Amino acid sequence: MILRRIARPMLAAVFVSGGVDTLRNPKSRVDTAAPVIEKAVDQMKEKVPPRVPTDPELLVKVNAAAQVAAGIALGLGRFPRLAASVLAVSLAPTTMAGHRFWEKEDSADRAAQRTHFLKNVGLLGGLLIASADTHGKPSLSWRTRHATDALANSVQGTVHGAATSVQGAAKSARGSAKEAAKSLESTAKTLKKKSTALVS
Repeated sequence: MILRRIARPMLAAVFVSGGVDTLRNPKSRVDTAAPVIEKAVDQMKEKVPPRVPTDPELLVKVNAAAQVAAGIALGLGRFPRLAASVLAVSLAPTTMAGHRFWEKEDSADRAAQRTHFLKNVGLLGGLLIASADTHGKPSLSWRTRHATDALANSVQGTVHGAATSVQGAAKSARGSAKEAAKSLESTAKTLKKKSTALVS
């Protein structure tokens, strides 16, 4: 659909641009994110494995790289649902670390940060819609449910067919047994008549 081809690059542009800018000039973002990251690490010190990186600069750069890569993928329509999900996940820490308007004392600064915060919430909403967009095709859960129902119907049909065949075979066997009994009875009568005639 033409709407998706236009909307995806529009939604992705801010992430590609912001990610590239952060990779080129990470210092201001690192300075903003460092206190939040350090506070979070202190609170979860015992839960964070030693291998998980906690360096603010590295985390800011990884987040920016993820935004660039996922933004390009979304803009080009490559794995758009996955790309939108990655962008949504990367946007949450960016918003919480970079636009903490409730901590600002200056009213103008607070208003500006609140605007950025709400803008990011709006972007997050758009990304959530994009991550759920199936291009008009049935979702994975629907396809799974449909395949399960089809399999159940197929098994039920096979079982019913087998039961019908067994019933048919049983009827046929009963019919054959009756025919054999009649034939034996007829033979016995014939033999009896012949033996009576011989005795006479």
